[in-house]
Amino acid sequence: MKKWLRSISLSMAAVLTLTACGAGGDTGGDTTAPEPAEDAPDTEEATETDFSVAMVTDVGGIDDRSFNQSAWEGLTEFGQDFGLEEGVGYRYLQSSTTADFEPNLRNLVREDADLIWGIGYLMEDAVRTIAEQVEDAQLAIVDSVVVDGEGNTYPNVANVTFKEHQGSFLVGVAAGLQTEGNKVGFIGGVEGALIKKFENGFKAGVKAVNPDAEIIVQYAESFNDSTRGQQIANTMYSQGADIIYHASGGTGNGLFTEAINRARNGEAVWAIGVDRDQYEEGAYGDNQSVTLTSMIKRVDRAVYLVSDRTLNGDFPGGEVLEYGLEEDAVGISPSTDNMSEEALQAVEEYEAKIQDGEITVPQTDEEYEDFLETL
Repeated sequence: MKKWLRSISLSMAAVLTLTACGAGGDTGGDTTAPEPAEDAPDTEEATETDFSVAMVTDVGGIDDRSFNQSAWEGLTEFGQDFGLEEGVGYRYLQSSTTADFEPNLRNLVREDADLIWGIGYLMEDAVRTIAEQVEDAQLAIVDSVVVDGEGNTYPNVANVTFKEHQGSFLVGVAAGLQTEGNKVGFIGGVEGALIKKFENGFKAGVKAVNPDAEIIVQYAESFNDSTRGQQIANTMYSQGADIIYHASGGTGNGLFTEAINRARNGEAVWAIGVDRDQYEEGAYGDNQSVTLTSMIKRVDRAVYLVSDRTLNGDFPGGEVLEYGLEEDAVGISPSTDNMSEEALQAVEEYEAKIQDGEITVPQTDEEYEDFLETL
Protein backbone atom coordinates (compact mmCIF):
# COMPACT_ATOMS: atom_id res chain seq x y z
CA MET A 1 0.00 0.00 0.00
CA LYS A 2 1.34 3.37 -0.90
CA LYS A 3 1.97 5.99 1.74
CA TRP A 4 -0.02 9.20 1.47
CA LEU A 5 2.24 11.95 0.18
CA ARG A 6 1.37 15.51 0.97
CA SER A 7 3.95 16.67 -1.53
CA ILE A 8 1.16 16.34 -4.03
CA SER A 9 1.09 18.43 -7.16
CA LEU A 10 -1.67 20.94 -7.76
CA SER A 11 -3.04 18.73 -10.50
CA MET A 12 -3.35 15.89 -8.02
CA ALA A 13 -4.81 18.22 -5.44
CA ALA A 14 -7.46 19.14 -7.95
CA VAL A 15 -8.67 15.59 -7.89
CA LEU A 16 -9.54 15.78 -4.21
CA THR A 17 -12.48 17.79 -2.98
CA LEU A 18 -15.27 17.44 -0.54
CA THR A 19 -16.67 19.40 2.32
CA ALA A 20 -15.60 21.83 4.97
CA CYS A 21 -17.17 24.14 7.53
CA GLY A 22 -17.70 23.33 11.13
CA ALA A 23 -19.39 25.39 13.70
CA GLY A 24 -17.38 25.80 16.84
CA GLY A 25 -19.16 24.13 19.73
CA ASP A 26 -19.62 20.48 20.54
CA THR A 27 -18.54 18.52 17.49
CA GLY A 28 -19.49 15.22 19.01
CA GLY A 29 -17.51 12.03 18.60
CA ASP A 30 -13.79 11.80 18.03
CA THR A 31 -12.67 14.75 15.93
CA THR A 32 -8.95 14.07 16.17
CA ALA A 33 -7.42 15.12 12.88
CA PRO A 34 -5.17 12.72 10.98
CA GLU A 35 -1.40 13.00 11.21
CA PRO A 36 -0.20 16.16 9.41
CA ALA A 37 1.13 15.37 5.98
CA GLU A 38 4.74 15.79 5.06
CA ASP A 39 4.36 19.13 3.33
CA ALA A 40 2.00 20.63 5.91
CA PRO A 41 3.26 23.96 7.25
CA ASP A 42 4.94 24.01 10.64
CA THR A 43 2.10 24.98 12.96
CA GLU A 44 4.53 27.06 15.01
CA GLU A 45 5.19 29.12 11.92
CA ALA A 46 1.61 29.22 10.65
CA THR A 47 0.65 32.80 10.03
CA GLU A 48 -2.74 34.26 10.82
CA THR A 49 -5.06 34.87 7.89
CA ASP A 50 -8.56 36.19 7.47
CA PHE A 51 -9.40 33.22 5.21
CA SER A 52 -12.43 31.28 6.38
CA VAL A 53 -13.82 27.93 5.32
CA ALA A 54 -16.99 26.20 6.45
CA MET A 55 -18.97 23.06 5.77
CA VAL A 56 -22.56 21.92 5.96
CA THR A 57 -23.04 18.31 7.06
CA ASP A 58 -25.60 15.99 5.60
CA VAL A 59 -28.24 14.43 7.85
CA GLY A 60 -25.72 11.95 9.25
CA GLY A 61 -24.25 14.67 11.43
CA ILE A 62 -20.71 15.56 12.43
CA ASP A 63 -20.37 12.57 14.75
CA ASP A 64 -21.51 9.88 12.30
CA ARG A 65 -18.11 8.14 12.71
CA SER A 66 -18.01 8.03 8.93
CA PHE A 67 -18.34 10.48 6.03
CA ASN A 68 -19.14 13.75 7.82
CA GLN A 69 -16.68 13.12 10.62
CA SER A 70 -13.89 12.43 8.14
CA ALA A 71 -14.65 15.73 6.39
CA TRP A 72 -14.55 17.61 9.68
CA GLU A 73 -11.24 15.97 10.59
CA GLY A 74 -9.75 17.22 7.32
CA LEU A 75 -11.13 20.71 7.88
CA THR A 76 -9.84 20.73 11.45
CA GLU A 77 -6.36 19.72 10.31
CA PHE A 78 -6.40 22.46 7.67
CA GLY A 79 -7.55 25.09 10.15
CA GLN A 80 -4.96 24.15 12.73
CA ASP A 81 -2.11 23.98 10.21
CA PHE A 82 -2.87 27.48 8.97
CA GLY A 83 -3.54 29.08 12.32
CA LEU A 84 -7.29 29.54 11.87
CA GLU A 85 -9.56 29.89 14.88
CA GLU A 86 -12.21 27.21 15.27
CA GLY A 87 -15.67 28.70 15.01
CA VAL A 88 -14.33 31.70 13.07
CA GLY A 89 -11.75 30.58 10.52
CA TYR A 90 -13.18 27.10 10.19
CA ARG A 91 -16.53 25.75 11.32
CA TYR A 92 -19.50 23.60 10.41
CA LEU A 93 -23.28 23.79 10.43
CA GLN A 94 -25.12 20.57 11.13
CA SER A 95 -28.19 19.50 9.17
CA SER A 96 -30.98 17.62 10.94
CA THR A 97 -33.01 17.12 7.76
CA THR A 98 -32.54 17.75 4.06
CA ALA A 99 -34.61 20.91 4.49
CA ASP A 100 -31.67 22.38 6.42
CA PHE A 101 -29.23 22.16 3.51
CA GLU A 102 -30.10 25.35 1.65
CA PRO A 103 -30.63 27.57 4.74
CA ASN A 104 -27.32 26.39 6.19
CA LEU A 105 -25.45 27.10 2.95
CA ARG A 106 -27.15 30.47 2.67
CA ASN A 107 -26.17 31.40 6.23
CA LEU A 108 -22.52 30.69 5.47
CA VAL A 109 -22.72 32.81 2.30
CA ARG A 110 -24.08 35.70 4.36
CA GLU A 111 -21.14 35.29 6.72
CA ASP A 112 -18.77 35.69 3.74
CA ALA A 113 -17.00 32.36 4.15
CA ASP A 114 -14.31 32.14 1.46
CA LEU A 115 -15.03 28.47 0.75
CA ILE A 116 -18.24 26.64 1.59
CA TRP A 117 -18.45 22.85 1.50
CA GLY A 118 -21.61 20.80 0.99
CA ILE A 119 -21.00 17.26 2.27
CA GLY A 120 -22.62 14.57 0.18
CA TYR A 121 -24.57 14.18 -3.03
CA LEU A 122 -27.88 14.84 -1.27
CA MET A 123 -26.86 18.50 -1.20
CA GLU A 124 -26.70 18.82 -4.99
CA ASP A 125 -29.96 20.76 -5.44
CA ALA A 126 -29.18 23.15 -2.59
CA VAL A 127 -25.68 23.84 -3.94
CA ARG A 128 -27.10 24.45 -7.42
CA THR A 129 -29.61 26.97 -6.07
CA ILE A 130 -26.95 28.92 -4.17
CA ALA A 131 -24.51 28.77 -7.10
CA GLU A 132 -27.08 30.33 -9.41
CA GLN A 133 -28.17 33.01 -6.96
CA VAL A 134 -24.73 34.01 -5.60
CA GLU A 135 -22.24 33.97 -8.44
CA ASP A 136 -19.29 35.16 -6.37
CA ALA A 137 -19.69 32.40 -3.78
CA GLN A 138 -17.04 29.66 -3.83
CA LEU A 139 -18.70 26.33 -3.22
CA ALA A 140 -17.48 22.74 -3.15
CA ILE A 141 -19.48 19.52 -3.08
CA VAL A 142 -18.43 15.94 -2.48
CA ASP A 143 -19.79 12.93 -4.39
CA SER A 144 -21.71 14.90 -6.98
CA VAL A 145 -21.23 16.94 -10.14
CA VAL A 146 -23.54 19.96 -10.13
CA VAL A 147 -24.61 20.98 -13.63
CA ASP A 148 -27.12 23.37 -15.17
CA GLY A 149 -29.95 22.50 -17.54
CA GLU A 150 -27.51 22.17 -20.43
CA GLY A 151 -25.16 19.86 -18.57
CA ASN A 152 -22.49 22.49 -17.85
CA THR A 153 -20.71 22.77 -14.52
CA TYR A 154 -20.84 26.02 -12.57
CA PRO A 155 -17.69 28.16 -12.42
CA ASN A 156 -18.28 28.76 -8.71
CA VAL A 157 -18.61 25.10 -7.74
CA ALA A 158 -15.78 22.57 -7.33
CA ASN A 159 -17.06 19.02 -7.85
CA VAL A 160 -15.26 16.19 -6.03
CA THR A 161 -15.83 12.51 -6.70
CA PHE A 162 -14.08 9.29 -5.74
CA LYS A 163 -13.65 5.84 -7.24
CA GLU A 164 -15.42 4.16 -4.33
CA HIS A 165 -16.00 1.05 -6.41
CA GLN A 166 -12.25 0.38 -6.48
CA GLY A 167 -11.85 0.44 -2.70
CA SER A 168 -15.07 -1.54 -2.30
CA PHE A 169 -13.67 -4.22 -4.61
CA LEU A 170 -10.71 -4.67 -2.26
CA VAL A 171 -12.82 -5.15 0.87
CA GLY A 172 -14.95 -7.51 -1.21
CA VAL A 173 -11.83 -9.58 -1.85
CA ALA A 174 -11.22 -9.73 1.90
CA ALA A 175 -14.83 -10.75 2.58
CA GLY A 176 -14.84 -13.38 -0.16
CA LEU A 177 -11.73 -15.04 1.24
CA GLN A 178 -12.61 -14.86 4.93
CA THR A 179 -16.28 -15.84 4.93
CA GLU A 180 -16.75 -19.22 6.55
CA GLY A 181 -20.40 -19.63 5.66
CA ASN A 182 -19.98 -18.54 2.03
CA LYS A 183 -22.58 -15.83 2.54
CA VAL A 184 -21.94 -12.10 2.99
CA GLY A 185 -24.07 -8.96 3.09
CA PHE A 186 -24.14 -5.36 1.93
CA ILE A 187 -26.13 -2.59 3.63
CA GLY A 188 -26.62 0.57 1.60
CA GLY A 189 -27.93 3.93 2.78
CA VAL A 190 -30.12 5.59 0.13
CA GLU A 191 -30.17 3.66 -3.13
CA GLY A 192 -28.77 5.64 -6.05
CA ALA A 193 -25.88 5.81 -8.48
CA LEU A 194 -23.31 6.69 -5.81
CA ILE A 195 -24.04 3.88 -3.34
CA LYS A 196 -24.45 1.47 -6.26
CA LYS A 197 -20.72 2.02 -6.88
CA PHE A 198 -20.00 0.68 -3.38
CA GLU A 199 -22.39 -2.24 -3.83
CA ASN A 200 -21.21 -3.39 -7.24
CA GLY A 201 -17.54 -2.93 -6.48
CA PHE A 202 -17.95 -5.00 -3.31
CA LYS A 203 -19.88 -7.78 -5.04
CA ALA A 204 -17.30 -7.93 -7.83
CA GLY A 205 -14.47 -8.29 -5.32
CA VAL A 206 -16.27 -11.10 -3.51
CA LYS A 207 -17.01 -12.98 -6.72
CA ALA A 208 -13.48 -12.48 -8.08
CA VAL A 209 -12.06 -14.70 -5.34
CA ASN A 210 -15.14 -16.73 -4.36
CA PRO A 211 -17.52 -17.26 -7.28
CA ASP A 212 -19.79 -19.49 -5.19
CA ALA A 213 -20.40 -16.94 -2.44
CA GLU A 214 -23.93 -15.62 -1.92
CA ILE A 215 -24.33 -11.86 -1.45
CA ILE A 216 -27.36 -10.38 0.32
CA VAL A 217 -28.11 -6.72 -0.46
CA GLN A 218 -30.52 -4.38 1.30
CA TYR A 219 -30.92 -0.61 1.44
CA ALA A 220 -32.04 1.24 4.57
CA GLU A 221 -33.13 4.31 2.56
CA SER A 222 -31.48 6.45 5.21
CA PHE A 223 -28.00 7.58 6.18
CA ASN A 224 -29.02 8.40 9.74
CA ASP A 225 -31.03 5.50 11.16
CA SER A 226 -28.85 3.24 13.30
CA THR A 227 -31.90 1.32 14.52
CA ARG A 228 -32.78 0.40 10.95
CA GLY A 229 -29.16 -0.54 10.32
CA GLN A 230 -29.18 -2.89 13.29
CA GLN A 231 -32.45 -4.48 12.15
CA ILE A 232 -31.06 -5.17 8.69
CA ALA A 233 -27.81 -6.54 10.12
CA ASN A 234 -29.78 -8.79 12.47
CA THR A 235 -31.74 -10.21 9.53
CA MET A 236 -28.64 -10.78 7.41
CA TYR A 237 -26.69 -12.48 10.20
CA SER A 238 -29.75 -14.61 10.98
CA GLN A 239 -29.85 -15.66 7.33
CA GLY A 240 -26.30 -16.96 7.59
CA ALA A 241 -24.16 -14.02 6.48
CA ASP A 242 -21.01 -13.83 8.59
CA ILE A 243 -19.51 -10.65 7.07
CA ILE A 244 -21.45 -7.46 6.28
CA TYR A 245 -20.13 -4.35 4.51
CA HIS A 246 -22.01 -1.10 4.89
CA ALA A 247 -22.07 2.13 2.91
CA SER A 248 -24.73 3.90 4.91
CA GLY A 249 -23.20 6.65 7.05
CA GLY A 250 -24.69 6.83 10.54
CA THR A 251 -27.08 3.99 9.71
CA GLY A 252 -24.06 1.70 9.73
CA ASN A 253 -23.56 2.31 13.45
CA GLY A 254 -26.36 -0.18 13.95
CA LEU A 255 -24.38 -2.81 12.06
CA PHE A 256 -21.54 -2.55 14.58
CA THR A 257 -23.97 -2.70 17.50
CA GLU A 258 -25.48 -5.91 16.18
CA ALA A 259 -22.13 -7.47 15.33
CA ILE A 260 -20.75 -6.70 18.81
CA ASN A 261 -23.83 -8.16 20.50
CA ARG A 262 -23.45 -11.37 18.53
CA ALA A 263 -19.69 -11.58 19.07
CA ARG A 264 -20.22 -11.30 22.82
CA ASN A 265 -22.54 -14.28 22.53
CA GLY A 266 -19.82 -16.28 20.84
CA GLU A 267 -20.86 -15.88 17.20
CA ALA A 268 -18.12 -15.52 14.58
CA VAL A 269 -19.37 -12.46 12.67
CA TRP A 270 -17.59 -9.49 11.13
CA ALA A 271 -18.44 -5.98 9.96
CA ILE A 272 -16.65 -3.96 7.29
CA GLY A 273 -16.56 -0.20 7.81
CA VAL A 274 -16.60 2.61 5.28
CA ASP A 275 -15.10 6.06 4.58
CA ARG A 276 -12.71 5.99 7.56
CA ASP A 277 -11.03 3.33 9.70
CA GLN A 278 -13.94 2.00 11.76
CA TYR A 279 -11.95 -0.47 13.83
CA GLU A 280 -12.89 1.35 17.04
CA GLU A 281 -16.57 1.29 16.13
CA GLY A 282 -16.35 -2.50 16.36
CA ALA A 283 -14.29 -2.59 19.55
CA TYR A 284 -15.48 -4.63 22.52
CA GLY A 285 -14.02 -6.63 25.39
CA ASP A 286 -10.26 -6.76 25.83
CA ASN A 287 -8.58 -5.47 22.65
CA GLN A 288 -11.14 -7.13 20.39
CA SER A 289 -13.06 -5.73 17.45
CA VAL A 290 -15.69 -7.10 15.06
CA THR A 291 -14.33 -4.85 12.30
CA LEU A 292 -12.65 -7.01 9.70
CA THR A 293 -11.42 -4.00 7.74
CA SER A 294 -12.77 -0.71 6.38
CA MET A 295 -12.93 0.88 2.95
CA ILE A 296 -11.06 4.14 3.37
CA LYS A 297 -12.25 7.13 1.40
CA ARG A 298 -9.98 10.11 1.99
CA VAL A 299 -12.62 12.76 2.36
CA ASP A 300 -10.36 14.42 4.90
CA ARG A 301 -7.56 14.79 2.33
CA ALA A 302 -9.97 16.15 -0.26
CA VAL A 303 -11.24 18.80 2.10
CA TYR A 304 -7.71 19.75 3.11
CA LEU A 305 -6.26 19.95 -0.38
CA VAL A 306 -9.08 21.87 -2.02
CA SER A 307 -9.19 24.27 0.92
CA ASP A 308 -5.42 24.72 0.54
CA ARG A 309 -5.77 25.45 -3.17
CA THR A 310 -8.50 27.99 -2.51
CA LEU A 311 -6.48 29.70 0.21
CA ASN A 312 -3.66 30.07 -2.31
CA GLY A 313 -5.90 31.63 -4.95
CA ASP A 314 -6.43 28.48 -7.02
CA PHE A 315 -10.09 27.64 -6.36
CA PRO A 316 -10.97 24.74 -8.75
CA GLY A 317 -14.39 26.11 -9.70
CA GLY A 318 -16.04 24.30 -12.60
CA GLU A 319 -13.65 21.35 -12.31
CA VAL A 320 -14.69 17.74 -11.82
CA LEU A 321 -12.13 16.04 -9.61
CA GLU A 322 -11.98 12.25 -9.32
CA TYR A 323 -9.72 10.35 -6.99
CA GLY A 324 -9.01 6.63 -6.72
CA LEU A 325 -6.44 3.97 -5.93
CA GLU A 326 -3.75 5.60 -8.03
CA GLU A 327 -3.81 8.69 -5.83
CA ASP A 328 -4.27 6.76 -2.54
CA ALA A 329 -7.71 8.31 -2.10
CA VAL A 330 -9.45 4.95 -1.58
CA GLY A 331 -8.24 1.63 -0.22
CA ILE A 332 -8.37 -0.53 2.88
CA SER A 333 -7.77 0.73 6.39
CA PRO A 334 -4.44 0.37 8.20
CA SER A 335 -6.14 -1.72 10.91
CA THR A 336 -5.59 -5.22 9.54
CA ASP A 337 -5.25 -7.33 12.71
CA ASN A 338 -8.34 -9.35 11.85
CA MET A 339 -7.40 -10.03 8.23
CA SER A 340 -5.72 -13.26 7.19
CA GLU A 341 -2.36 -13.23 5.44
CA GLU A 342 -4.07 -14.75 2.41
CA ALA A 343 -6.56 -11.89 2.27
CA LEU A 344 -3.90 -9.21 2.74
CA GLN A 345 -1.79 -10.65 -0.05
CA ALA A 346 -4.79 -10.97 -2.35
CA VAL A 347 -5.80 -7.34 -1.69
CA GLU A 348 -2.34 -6.16 -2.75
CA GLU A 349 -2.42 -8.33 -5.87
CA TYR A 350 -5.84 -7.10 -6.95
CA GLU A 351 -4.95 -3.49 -6.19
CA ALA A 352 -2.05 -3.82 -8.62
CA LYS A 353 -4.29 -5.42 -11.24
CA ILE A 354 -6.79 -2.58 -11.01
CA GLN A 355 -4.09 0.06 -11.31
CA ASP A 356 -2.47 -1.78 -14.23
CA GLY A 357 -5.79 -1.89 -16.07
CA GLU A 358 -6.11 -5.68 -15.94
CA ILE A 359 -9.38 -5.32 -14.04
CA THR A 360 -12.07 -2.72 -14.62
CA VAL A 361 -14.20 -2.56 -11.51
CA PRO A 362 -17.95 -2.30 -12.23
CA GLN A 363 -19.97 0.65 -10.99
CA THR A 364 -23.48 -0.16 -12.20
CA ASP A 365 -25.70 -3.25 -12.12
CA GLU A 366 -25.20 -3.71 -15.86
CA GLU A 367 -21.42 -3.47 -15.57
CA TYR A 368 -21.50 -5.96 -12.70
CA GLU A 369 -23.36 -8.50 -14.83
CA ASP A 370 -20.79 -7.99 -17.59
CA PHE A 371 -18.00 -8.45 -15.04
CA LEU A 372 -19.42 -11.80 -13.96
CA GLU A 373 -19.18 -12.98 -17.56
CA THR A 374 -15.41 -12.45 -17.44
CA LEU A 375 -14.86 -14.74 -14.43
